[in-house]
Amino acid sequence: MADILFIKTSSLGDVIHHMPAVTEARKALAHARFTWLVEEAFAPLVALHPAVDAVLPVAWRRWRRSLYAPATLAEIAHSLRAMRAQTFDEIIDSQGLLRTALMARLARGRRHGYDRASIREPVASRFYDCRYTVGRDLHAVERNRILSGLALGYAPQGAPDFGLDRARFAASGGRYVVLLHASAEPRKLWPEPNWIALGQALAQQGLDLVLPWGTENERARSERLAEALPRARVPAWAPLDRVAALIAGAALVVGVDTGLLHLAAALGVPLVAIFAGSQPDLTAPVGAGPVAVLGAHGAPPEIEIVIEASEALAPSP
Repeated sequence: MADILFIKTSSLGDVIHHMPAVTEARKALAHARFTWLVEEAFAPLVALHPAVDAVLPVAWRRWRRSLYAPATLAEIAHSLRAMRAQTFDEIIDSQGLLRTALMARLARGRRHGYDRASIREPVASRFYDCRYTVGRDLHAVERNRILSGLALGYAPQGAPDFGLDRARFAASGGRYVVLLHASAEPRKLWPEPNWIALGQALAQQGLDLVLPWGTENERARSERLAEALPRARVPAWAPLDRVAALIAGAALVVGVDTGLLHLAAALGVPLVAIFAGSQPDLTAPVGAGPVAVLGAHGAPPEIEIVIEASEALAPSP
């Protein structure tokens, strides 16, 4: 039985974009054992993928805030021991960063990754045993699928399958809309007055509004919007597996280019994607459900267009 290690640590959108590659690898190698090295915050979601046998969490985002503290160094050493405790047949780093290439180098096994012309940080390619050319103009989902196929000896085929069953997460659908207004990158944000106008239009259709958050700044923004909207609520913070259940049960998701938007697409939830500071051709949400992609880098969509698209996808009363 082959032991395979996938390295895709962050961010949330990148992790979700790697899921079809794992689904496809399982179809090609039915008896292999798949381990996924991922940031601790995303581990609960990765563990829900039916093809993943084991999850190795790392905490680089937390560690780097106090990198030389004794407790941090001890935790890093523990993670390295866990990573090196097993010998893998193949190690695939689809992140393509120097830090993930170093993780691949520290693990035991044959290491696969992008060549220097195909990778975000070219120096990282030096740490792989096998290097592959994969076009950088391809969507992130396809890059992950192609790299994994080249490393494991099969050719990707068909539409991407994220391996996430919407019905498994949500017992029944609800008449609520999830508004994903927040992003760690200010250039991706859509103005708050637009969200208020959109929320008012959806509430008039008898739909409740849910505004999740991940940081204190995002919670404050959610609360400001909720105060200005009817039928709106701000849920408590929850880990990603519970957030996935919230999104899976929604009638509609409207959001900016953020990880949770890609999670909604992976679950097949109807969604409207608002692009303002990133290009949809490389990172647009991909999934089995209906998707409306509006706007582009430097050209956010007008409120009227978003309301029209949202009303078209929202369920009838």
